[in-house]
Amino acid sequence: MPRPRQALLSRQRIVEAAAALIDADGLEAFSTRRLAAELGVRGPSLYNHFATKDEILDAVADSLTEQVDVSFFGHVDWREALRRWGHSYRSALAAHPNIVPYLARGPGRRPAALTMADAVYGGLVDAGWPPARATHIGALMRYFVAGSALGSFARGFVEDPTLYSEQYPHLTQAHRLAEHQQQVDEGAFTLGLDALIDGLSRTYERHVGPLPPLPSDVDAY
Repeated sequence: MPRPRQALLSRQRIVEAAAALIDADGLEAFSTRRLAAELGVRGPSLYNHFATKDEILDAVADSLTEQVDVSFFGHVDWREALRRWGHSYRSALAAHPNIVPYLARGPGRRPAALTMADAVYGGLVDAGWPPARATHIGALMRYFVAGSALGSFARGFVEDPTLYSEQYPHLTQAHRLAEHQQQVDEGAFTLGLDALIDGLSRTYERHVGPLPPLPSDVDAY
């Protein structure tokens, strides 16, 4: 039988199929056996491209991190760079919340994750932050963004007004939160990010030096 013109499997195809399975069913349900069945191959075929299940998960996580824009660092004021990075980071994670717990373990050996960490840390140090504080800020942002992407506050409320009106007098409009889930969750993230950056700005001025005013034409989110 002649060989097919194109290989049945590729790293990219494996990563895409794994990401789809994790999006659909979560990390706990993911296995190489299920992935092989989804791809229509035998399990050992996967190991021609990835040595372990964790290598597959690393590749899925890194493919997500590649979508995060860190090009702002070194080109705009660090406050605006943090703001733009935060929104880009959350957007990528919120679209694939099931992989977020794996991402939260840290960059490991993942190239895109290390590139992101390098850009953020370098941009902050170049802006005058002491190295230890730059490390703290990078970690703080990751905690904040990952937490915001893990779930929806608004969707945690049921659309039953009687549940709230009869026992919780301050939550009489809570049944409407799920209806406005996107506005609530994105608004909460933006408010928190603004407050975080404002606080960091005051810390910078106390310990590093005065900050110039932000340009009036910075992009709004």
